[in-house]
Amino acid sequence: MTTQLPIGTKFLAGSFLTSGLVHLVRPAIFEPLMPRTLPAHREIIYASGVAEIVCGVGLLARQRWAPIASATLLVAVWVGNWEYALSVQRSERTSTAHKVGAWLRVPMQVPMIRAALKSRPEAL
Repeated sequence: MTTQLPIGTKFLAGSFLTSGLVHLVRPAIFEPLMPRTLPAHREIIYASGVAEIVCGVGLLARQRWAPIASATLLVAVWVGNWEYALSVQRSERTSTAHKVGAWLRVPMQVPMIRAALKSRPEAL
């Protein structure tokens, strides 16, 4: 008997697939999110896009590795979101709306990480 995927898993997989594709097609969108201390920004953006697509497919296919890989990827992205929010906050040229948007990305990772961990095949 096949159990239907939880809505959180479907949402996360869809988010990964969409974001991963955007990483590959429009990498420049993600350049401002990259910490200055990291080298090879474009290569990291492409690798992140591929990782998101792989995780999205893995979640949909109920691969055992996919929940942990997805949560790990989200934690790595979370670090970048914090870095970006802090740098935007320090900028005097950034609008208030942009600053709020940057900070809203930070807590969004928590339910996504939770959804990834809840998508373990044995939890389905």
